[in-house]
Amino acid sequence: MPHKIPESVLVVIHTPAMEVLLIERADRPGFWQSVTGSLDTPDEPLEQTAARELFEETGIHADGATIRLHDWRVSNVYEIYPVWRHRYAPGVTHNTEHVFSVCVPRDIPILLSPREHLHYAWLPHLEAADRCFSSSNAEAILQLPWHVSS
Repeated sequence: MPHKIPESVLVVIHTPAMEVLLIERADRPGFWQSVTGSLDTPDEPLEQTAARELFEETGIHADGATIRLHDWRVSNVYEIYPVWRHRYAPGVTHNTEHVFSVCVPRDIPILLSPREHLHYAWLPHLEAADRCFSSSNAEAILQLPWHVSS
């Protein structure tokens, strides 16, 4: 299996009422997060990565018309948790994460990839931020009201 590319996307899914969708990791029960995923190839466009991961992990299709990804043009560099470093090339310890959001209707069907996630929950954005295990994910959720209004 090839090594993961240490560049990824974070997609915060929310409703117009600022409810945020969180998904629970299958490989780490109790770890809740927004949609995340690494680039498939070094030249994969970030928006394509975000749309692909959004669909793979939730079944939501960003069609560009009714469901549009919003690129925050924000990047976070963080240390990769040691438990997941084996997925990357030897010596890789940090990842660059690019933040996106997408506004969807509350009743949109959610289809989880059982290989990746166990459950999902819609939560008010402050409660969602508190539940995230990742500090960059929690911070993005806390910044959501500002990005939605801009």
